[in-house]
Amino acid sequence: MTPEFIETLWLTGKLAFLTTLCLFIIGLPVAYFLAFSRFKLKAVIEALVSMPMVLPPTVLGYYILVAYSPQHAFGGWLENVFNVRLAFSFEGILVASIIFGLPFMVQPLQTGLVQLPCSIREASYTLGKSKTITFFRVLLPNIKPSIITAIALTFAHSIGEFGIVLMVGGNMPGETRVASIAIYDEVQALNYHMANQYAFILFVVSLVILTLIYSIKQKPLM
Repeated sequence: MTPEFIETLWLTGKLAFLTTLCLFIIGLPVAYFLAFSRFKLKAVIEALVSMPMVLPPTVLGYYILVAYSPQHAFGGWLENVFNVRLAFSFEGILVASIIFGLPFMVQPLQTGLVQLPCSIREASYTLGKSKTITFFRVLLPNIKPSIITAIALTFAHSIGEFGIVLMVGGNMPGETRVASIAIYDEVQALNYHMANQYAFILFVVSLVILTLIYSIKQKPLM
């Protein structure tokens, strides 16, 4: 294995791990809101959360790239206040990956919360527990399969991202060149041996994660 090969795999794993971690932190309150809120425009929020699942990655990547531009309000604010440019950087593809992976984290969590009997929450409230304590000590322990599924799906999806990473980050070795982009490059260069190495590792990782998910569905955690 060449140093470039290892560096690309490390960057791919780093992106997937940080994306999953950030989305878990963001996804918990979002899933709770969508599961139990009676907000009139909740359907609009659910649609926005789910949009990355139906939009072509290039469309979402284009709008994110426009937002990163210094000529745009958001990109200009980042550059003027923090001297930061997100386009074609690891931080930029991380933010794009978080946006693109949001439904893969939120939907399993939301489904798990919705399927819980209302009596569980009501019993906790009756005992004087706050909503925060109820959420972390009562609800979350009862949706462990959904949590593991959400984390596994998000991680697997992040590892295989191509279009949005290429649009937002380009192809910069050591910065934005993840395994999926490396496979494309190697095929274009007719280097099928190296492409096969990248592809095989992604195939094995995806297979292991999906096997874990289906095992959990067949035998729920207690």
